[in-house]
Amino acid sequence: MTHPETHPAPAPEHHHQRPDPRRWAALALVCLAQFMLILDVTVVNVALPDMAADLDLGRATLTWVVTAYTLCFGGLMLLGGRLADALGARRTLLAGLSLFTAASLVAGLAAGAPALLGGRIAQGVAAALLSPAALSIVTTTFHGQERTKALGVWAAIGGSGAAAGVLIGGALTDGPGWQWVFYVNVPVGLLVLAAVPAFVAARAPRPARLDVPGALLVTAGTGALIYGLVAAGDSGWADPATLASLAGAVVAYALFALVERASRAPLMDLRMFTRRPVLAGAFLMLVATALLIAHFFLGSAYLQHIRGFSPLKTGLVFLPVAVATGVGAHLGSRLVGTVGSRTTAVAAMAVAAAGTVPLTRLSDTGSVYGGLLPGFVVASLGLGAAFVTATTTALAMVGHREAGLASGVVNTFHEVGGSIGVAVVSTVAASGFERGTVGGFTDAFTVCAVAAGVSAAVAVGLVPRGRPQLTGGPHVH
Repeated sequence: MTHPETHPAPAPEHHHQRPDPRRWAALALVCLAQFMLILDVTVVNVALPDMAADLDLGRATLTWVVTAYTLCFGGLMLLGGRLADALGARRTLLAGLSLFTAASLVAGLAAGAPALLGGRIAQGVAAALLSPAALSIVTTTFHGQERTKALGVWAAIGGSGAAAGVLIGGALTDGPGWQWVFYVNVPVGLLVLAAVPAFVAARAPRPARLDVPGALLVTAGTGALIYGLVAAGDSGWADPATLASLAGAVVAYALFALVERASRAPLMDLRMFTRRPVLAGAFLMLVATALLIAHFFLGSAYLQHIRGFSPLKTGLVFLPVAVATGVGAHLGSRLVGTVGSRTTAVAAMAVAAAGTVPLTRLSDTGSVYGGLLPGFVVASLGLGAAFVTATTTALAMVGHREAGLASGVVNTFHEVGGSIGVAVVSTVAASGFERGTVGGFTDAFTVCAVAAGVSAAVAVGLVPRGRPQLTGGPHVH
């Protein structure tokens, strides 16, 4: 999975400064930290059935194990970027890394749902601090051609982290146990914590206004939306708790819009949504992430619940899927530059829909390698191309000064999209989780196929024509 983690526009370059001799070691450290964050988006999917068995977790709780992390990561990421400016990137990085390491230990030691979910929430908050601070360090440590090389290394972390997540998650769950998908972060986190002060230079904080109310409102609104979607799977769409949660989400989003309009330094400049390229990029990123994370979630549950696959075997099935996402991203970057954003976006979502259609006819006896795997691979090729189209459209078709604001919008929709996608398919597939029948899973994949097809049609009218020209700077991961 490509993760377009970005940060508002970097500090001005100073070519006359002597390069820091520690800069490549610093890059290795912050990339290792970022690798942990990306890994934790997918590593838990394969471990979910074992978690459910050991801790007696229901479908709703399993859904929150995935969504709590991405919800807090996405909802608070823009605030984390502002904190990195206000407090200094190294200080914010160390704070986020300390919290992430401790939260991973808590999640691994969890004896029940409250501790596990608490650990996942804390991991998400930590990731929202760590990721923008790490990228800020990269963009201020490197200059000129070296910055381009450093950002290329950073960009590779997204795809490799997601691909490694499914395999590592399966190997650890099958080996020492699901707890180790969290424990593995602890020694890595301690190592990076010990090394950062020696290799990463401290930089002076910059004045920055913090829009805490905006960050809390957008996170609470999305949390209420996800709670309502998950509750609908158990109690129905007409249940008062479901309706109250969905209404609460609407109210929180409305208050967020009011706060952002009134703020002198809004967390998210809502006027960016009047820019068609930004709106198109945010839409594509939301749908593509929702579909990809939903596919991982559903596929892992189907293979282990219905087909009796081990966690490691499940991880091995998903490895070609993760690789296909990276291949699709590479092809998408080529196509955007030759045939343009609109054609690439429509084709990408159409391919995703075509790949998902065979998944709507899964059975409990058919060949996984002849049915599920080819569909997953084809769908992932399309979604990988959609990721690249989303970022290049949103960031390359706006002015250089606005690229930082646009990147913040796309980042937020990236993480939040994964949360919403898992919540929706978990509700649709509720019967499959509870009764162990394939019907709920095929219904959920049908929703995914329809969503991809509709998105292709929407892209025809929403995505601008033309080939985007990157304005330069570290805006795309």
